[in-house]
Amino acid sequence: MSTPSATPGTSSPAAAAPATAPAAGHAVGHASVPDGAPGGRFGSLGPVGLVLAGGLSVQFGAALAVSLMPRAGALGVVTLRLAVAAVVMLLVCRPRLRGHSRADWGTVVVFGIAMAGMNGLFYQAADRIPLGPAVTLEVLGPLALSVFASRRAVNLVWAGLALAGVFLLGGGGFGTLDPAGAAFALAAGAMWAAYIVFSARTGRRFPQADGLALAMAVGALLFLPLGIVESGAKLIDPTTLVLGAGVALLSSVLPYTLELLALRRLPAPTFAILMSLEPAIAAAAGFLILDQALSATQSAAIALVIAASMGAVRTQVGRRRTKALPELS
Repeated sequence: MSTPSATPGTSSPAAAAPATAPAAGHAVGHASVPDGAPGGRFGSLGPVGLVLAGGLSVQFGAALAVSLMPRAGALGVVTLRLAVAAVVMLLVCRPRLRGHSRADWGTVVVFGIAMAGMNGLFYQAADRIPLGPAVTLEVLGPLALSVFASRRAVNLVWAGLALAGVFLLGGGGFGTLDPAGAAFALAAGAMWAAYIVFSARTGRRFPQADGLALAMAVGALLFLPLGIVESGAKLIDPTTLVLGAGVALLSSVLPYTLELLALRRLPAPTFAILMSLEPAIAAAAGFLILDQALSATQSAAIALVIAASMGAVRTQVGRRRTKALPELS
């Protein structure tokens, strides 16, 4: 899942701008930093490796979360993940609570709601369908945001590829996937798109990762009653707590740190393209940890959605370069 990775300092937690295709997912938020060319041929290997490691961490954390669901329930797992990640983020960032306007707090609260909804809906999907298809359907949210924001005719091609992938994934009508699971994944994608928008707005209003830490706390508080109702005392079982902390570290804290380091040296468009690989990473994690084998048709569907995501990113990058030419001449 996306992730919190935000991961997305994915300095401020602003995720990739809405016009750039999917920024990862279920991350804790992607930091927004100035684009900068990597330092040389070998210098680019470092940040690319960090981004891929962050993606692996997110998806293998999601696989661990799925294995924890029989013990704590989907809502309980989300509660543990958000709560532990919020505690870590608040301790590390120590955000200032005074001096913010009502609009600032409104933005961070909506960001927290989007983050909680994204995670909660995704885990409901992952409890019903394999990780690979779940992330593939979820990534349609950021992809749609990218296509609509760009408003270029070529994006109809990428949208068509994505729809073809969804058609294949559903076996021509989602007969091979649990309908509720597919619906939850699509809803998680819509929340992911909202997450990207409000991550960027929060990053403009709060310094460093302060807004992200506060939004994480908002999401944790929102989910705490739901987790208690579903799982009750199971949430304080020592084994469940340890595994839940592992999910939080793998899916939020670690990828957040890795992507922050990577974005200091990696151009944002390159980062977005790497994030487009998340469905494939999720499929691998599901296969290796949860024994979720995919059919050839499902694998082809995932490949189509990945191609659509990468194409949307490349189109947006080309558009920005074209606009920049008159300024350079």
